Amino acid sequence: MRQRTLAEEGFERFRKPTRREKFLDEMQQVIPWSGLCAVIEPFYPKGGGRGRPPIGVERMLRIHLLQHWFNLSDPAVEEALYDSRAMRHFVGIDLGREPVPDETTICKFRHLMEAHNLGEELFGLINAYLAENGLNVRTGTIVDATLIDAPSSTKNKDGQRDPEMRQTRKGNQWYFGMKGHIGVDSRSKLIHSVAASSANVHDSRMLPALLHGNETRVWGDSAYTGQTEVIRRVAPYAQDFTHNKGHRYRPLSAAERARNRTKSKVRAKGEHPLLVLKRIFGFTKVRYRGLAKNAHRLVVACALVNLYMSRRRLLRLT
Repeated sequence: MRQRTLAEEGFERFRKPTRREKFLDEMQQVIPWSGLCAVIEPFYPKGGGRGRPPIGVERMLRIHLLQHWFNLSDPAVEEALYDSRAMRHFVGIDLGREPVPDETTICKFRHLMEAHNLGEELFGLINAYLAENGLNVRTGTIVDATLIDAPSSTKNKDGQRDPEMRQTRKGNQWYFGMKGHIGVDSRSKLIHSVAASSANVHDSRMLPALLHGNETRVWGDSAYTGQTEVIRRVAPYAQDFTHNKGHRYRPLSAAERARNRTKSKVRAKGEHPLLVLKRIFGFTKVRYRGLAKNAHRLVVACALVNLYMSRRRLLRLT
């Protein structure tokens, strides 16, 4: 049994739960820990040899999730665990008995996740868990993409920018980095498909990877205009509800603008997961060099976005 601290024994008379503590308590209750750990366990190093015994899978997974929720690097999450009582309680660390895992251990666990592409496994397992609790993916899909910045400076060891990132222009502004592409259920607003690409890849090129095939309607902004045949090839019964796009010599008519406004009432739901991803979880910039590592981070973050958006309903069921 974990030793109780003086604070937990009631010596802090005027203490009240913080928003961080309330959030972590909610996540503690809604995450299917045993299922997620079972995915990682076959790849996790076993004890029995020389040296320190490996830290428990669940504890390392909890630290890994903290990195996504609070946008922390490997050394930053080590510092945060020493600094934050709420985080230590969530992970299950008692500084009177043991230290926090160092940044090298945290980095090795992240590399293990990336090497075996376990982010995709966790994403699928969490979506299956949500479906078991009544949050099913239905027949309407909203497709969208968001730019994620990468450092454009060449003041580094190699003297060059990340070769797997590219630049693109949006309006009159140039961006350098990658794109995150998502397919969102039009009723539950849950992400069911995720893909990553460099920033110069057009949104419509990733469209087939964002559809599950059983759609009857597909919504998207004007970047997906003219992709009806692609949609029908992946989802034969789907209707194309992407926005109409005007041109310099053929502006949109009043009727087409009105139809776009009607479509936007549904398409706007696809922005809600991106708001959680970028504004709440802080995933506005890449953290690692190379597309694969950042794509893995994106997939795990999208799985956590689904849990975050569903947490109230899951708490009512517990």
